[in-house]
Amino acid sequence: MSALFSSSTVGSLELPNRIIVSPMCQYCAVDGLANSWHLAHLGGLAQSGAGMLFVEATAVEPAGRITPGCLGLWDDATEAALRPVVSTVRENSHIAFALQIGHAGRKASSAVPWKGGALLHSEDGGWLTFGPSAVPQKEGETPPAALDADGLVRIRKLFVETAKRAARLGFDALEIHAAHGYLLHEFLSPISNQRTDAYGGSLANRMRFVLETYDAVREAFPADKPVGVKISATDWIDGGWDLEQSVELSSALKAKGVAWITASSGGISPLQKIKVGPKYQVPFAERIKSETGVTTVAVGLITEPQQAEDVIAEGKADFVAIARGMLYDPRWPWHAAAELGGVVEAAPQYWRAPPHGYDRVFGDVAHGAR
Repeated sequence: MSALFSSSTVGSLELPNRIIVSPMCQYCAVDGLANSWHLAHLGGLAQSGAGMLFVEATAVEPAGRITPGCLGLWDDATEAALRPVVSTVRENSHIAFALQIGHAGRKASSAVPWKGGALLHSEDGGWLTFGPSAVPQKEGETPPAALDADGLVRIRKLFVETAKRAARLGFDALEIHAAHGYLLHEFLSPISNQRTDAYGGSLANRMRFVLETYDAVREAFPADKPVGVKISATDWIDGGWDLEQSVELSSALKAKGVAWITASSGGISPLQKIKVGPKYQVPFAERIKSETGVTTVAVGLITEPQQAEDVIAEGKADFVAIARGMLYDPRWPWHAAAELGGVVEAAPQYWRAPPHGYDRVFGDVAHGAR
């Protein structure tokens, strides 16, 4: 039996396999509002056969968007705009449907990637950004406004309000984005966090805001639904956030009941030196899992079914999350099931799709229906 296609649980969710569709920014929202692109994009991925599907990183306030095109969930209008997306997925798929929430911090107010991704000034549609310290992402950029005590309270409340809206919309799970150089990661890393108060300096202090935010979100979201956290396991910079500190953070989150840790990396600075290759981030998930016992999600250039199978079969992580590979091949789990002898769920309209010899990809029910 394929390990990748074995069932599992994450929190209270029962998932039919270990494949997760990663949150992937689409940069096409207007004023944070979901639109027909999100309906088409997520509606299609809901038929992928994966165990769980994530909506892209969703900002908790307008200033928390990475770009002007990023999705938001901060008021009644953004909540209403997401409702038909959730309904469409629910009406046509049994896939677990989750939302990643976050704040871009000093990396907010950026142009969309296909327009260079640079920091936008106010005359170009940009806005004031926030961070733990007034330290810019890149040399020469306008520094973010350092959050004071009231600002920290305000941001935590924003995460809480977004979590409550996600609960009303009926999402099955939440992931808090504390990776890729965005606000929560900025508090963790000594590269971006140069505070001298209770939120800076020591590891315990730098972890404090992430742990407080997790507690607040966990309390606001239904207790029977899981909440996970995505982290950058290393900054790939000497003197920055590293794997040892990530193990400590993961252990602290596990003690608080976190449902999973997604172990990504990088994003805090353009000075990072990343050693990229197939499965290059899997060792982060493996180390965190082995030292803390927390459920982990592996990411990063996992592109082939056998690669994903090996990650799960060898106990290096509990789940694999596929991003770019899923954009390139939205039926990646179908093809993985065909290669590995697994079974996925698909709408009956698609039961005739597999080529000759692979007609049990959708199970005996689909086979008998032909």
